[in-house]
Amino acid sequence: MPTATRQTHHFQGTRIQVDCSLPFDEVLSRVHSQCGRATGGAIGEIATRTSSLEEFEREVNRNHVGPAGFMIFSEIDYAGWIRIYGLNRRVLRVILGNPLIAITMLREDVSAALFAPVELLLTDNATGTTIQYIRPSSLIVINDNPPLLKAAQALDEKLETLISTVSGI
Repeated sequence: MPTATRQTHHFQGTRIQVDCSLPFDEVLSRVHSQCGRATGGAIGEIATRTSSLEEFEREVNRNHVGPAGFMIFSEIDYAGWIRIYGLNRRVLRVILGNPLIAITMLREDVSAALFAPVELLLTDNATGTTIQYIRPSSLIVINDNPPLLKAAQALDEKLETLISTVSGI
């Protein structure tokens, strides 16, 4: 007969909100220009067909990673369906990451995969665009693990640089 145990880990994430005066389409265009594109499946296919770690990393970097060091895996556009509920706003969730960054954390704790890749939420507002995200290290590191913290903080910095670039702050 199978057995199972359950553990509960309480932790607190840090959500950051950046309001900028740039229009939604400009912010989105900047995100797209800074990030490459790939799907999780495509990354798995690259790993399957490449013959070495170096070849895998070279192909990922050359063909999928953008100038900011990220690739967009998916975008979820809420605007089309929230309108029927009377919310006439642009709302877009962008899922982005980089397997070469993720592995620096997964080596230390595979549960980091719960929060890598990371997400941005772009919304229009009366004066421009709001960008919201959760500081990755605040989700990824819930126990004392200095190597994991160091890797997650490097991701924090990379994400902060992207946000500064696309928001103009």
